[in-house]
Amino acid sequence: MLKGFFHVPKAVNEPVKGYAPNSPEKAAVQAAYTKMWNSKIDVPLYIGSEEIRTGNTKTMSAPHDHKHIVGTYHLAEKSHVEKAIANALESRTAWANMAWEQRAAIFLKAAELIAGPYRARINAATMIAQSKNVHQAEIDASCELIDFLRFNVEFMTQIYGDQPTSTSDMWNRLEYRPLEGFVYAITPFNFTAIAANLPASAAMMGNVVVWKPSDSQVFSAQIIIEVFKEAGVPDGVINVVFGDAQMITDTVLASRDFAGIHFTGSTNVFKDIWAKIGTNIHHYKTYPRIVGETGGKDFIIAHSSANPKQVSTGIVRGAFEFQGQKCSAASRSYVPKSLWPAVKEQIIADVKSMKMGSPEDFSNFITAVIHEGSFDKLASFIDQAKKDSDAEIIVGGNYDKSVGYFIEPTVIVTTNPHYSTMATELFGPVMTIFVYEDAKWEETLELVDTTSEYALTGAVFSQDRYAIEVATVKLQNAAGNFYINDKPTGAVVGQQPFGGARASGTNDKAGSPLNLLRWASPRTIKETFVTPTDYRYPFLGE
Repeated sequence: MLKGFFHVPKAVNEPVKGYAPNSPEKAAVQAAYTKMWNSKIDVPLYIGSEEIRTGNTKTMSAPHDHKHIVGTYHLAEKSHVEKAIANALESRTAWANMAWEQRAAIFLKAAELIAGPYRARINAATMIAQSKNVHQAEIDASCELIDFLRFNVEFMTQIYGDQPTSTSDMWNRLEYRPLEGFVYAITPFNFTAIAANLPASAAMMGNVVVWKPSDSQVFSAQIIIEVFKEAGVPDGVINVVFGDAQMITDTVLASRDFAGIHFTGSTNVFKDIWAKIGTNIHHYKTYPRIVGETGGKDFIIAHSSANPKQVSTGIVRGAFEFQGQKCSAASRSYVPKSLWPAVKEQIIADVKSMKMGSPEDFSNFITAVIHEGSFDKLASFIDQAKKDSDAEIIVGGNYDKSVGYFIEPTVIVTTNPHYSTMATELFGPVMTIFVYEDAKWEETLELVDTTSEYALTGAVFSQDRYAIEVATVKLQNAAGNFYINDKPTGAVVGQQPFGGARASGTNDKAGSPLNLLRWASPRTIKETFVTPTDYRYPFLGE
């Protein structure tokens, strides 16, 4: 859609606040945390203009204090999901026909609300719901979400401004229509920014959405909903349902008007959804867009020329920030024998210096993992490593769920490059390291490429440019986001578009125009000014 063309504010990345002692931002987020911790909220379904309370509820608690209830949320039945679809479709015509700059203004306002009056609240909610320390909440719920909203507006204007060549006798233009139907957004617990961006990016392009947040993120999702409402997202454009994931998905995928899915979550869940879409393909009005970012078994490989302190810092930050629960978190590393003593010493010292506990205490670097299921899975792998002859835990290895789901940052060293924790996605603070012979650089690169089914993020540390070039080429399919002399986490919107391939997803690159293009269905319009009146061409002669 291009009904007029205007310059929009140039997007710049939101500065990260420091939360230093006695800073105003620290005081604000602490006050918001205390208030939200003591105020039990009740979260309804949001369908059209209605807030629906079904009476069938689940409680919400903080992972770092799982006995403390911070609220309840209402669960949808099949009829509610069908109602959400109907409301989305009823809203589609008006929303799709709205001038693009009006849609842009809504989401630019949402960004400004988060940057200002909602910043402390959305950060505090993320600290409570997902047990992020204040820095991790700031770079996610505030900065990345603000960046998504502002940069997506800029990317949208770039897309709409991309028009074909015309000549003196004809005018050619592209109309970027929304998809014919509705988009289904399924969002994960680990990033508040992703939870907002998946429905918002599709909606910004004129689509209507049915959004199912993760059960473990509803508390902070409620703040997103409040922001969108205050920013002016019309009723019915983004409909929010909670509840049984399989029932909701099956109901959505059964609709003839299902036009696309924007997904971040489990690889196996995404594959099952893809299979169901394939089974239903003859039923749909249009071929649905399938966009997904799934798992990762993200790597760090160090060359013998690397700086040991840089390698150890990359491993510790990459593996243990947000308890290793980022899609991009480093969980396997390959360190040359010559560097290993220095790297090992620094890793052990760094991990032992980390404090663990509630994010309310700003001196804690590590907090809890998301829920008991995650805790139990991680504990089982740690216990197995304690028994296995080809694995050794050099630091960490303890866990406790009596108050919260706390897993110590744990480093396993293995003599087997195919050891289970070198290949299995764990989604927690467990790093496994294989020490290789310096001379086997290229052989080890082959191991990195072939050990895992995933291809999301990875990093190489080296001061040797030839080695960097070899790694960049040999690992070209091993990671959609590849880092040189840096940890494999922390992609910034507009700077490092994010996504991977293989079992890690469709690599549609959130944080770039590539993702937004998936939510548009272009129509080419050719207008001829002087229309021919004779079918004959010159080659026919007289």
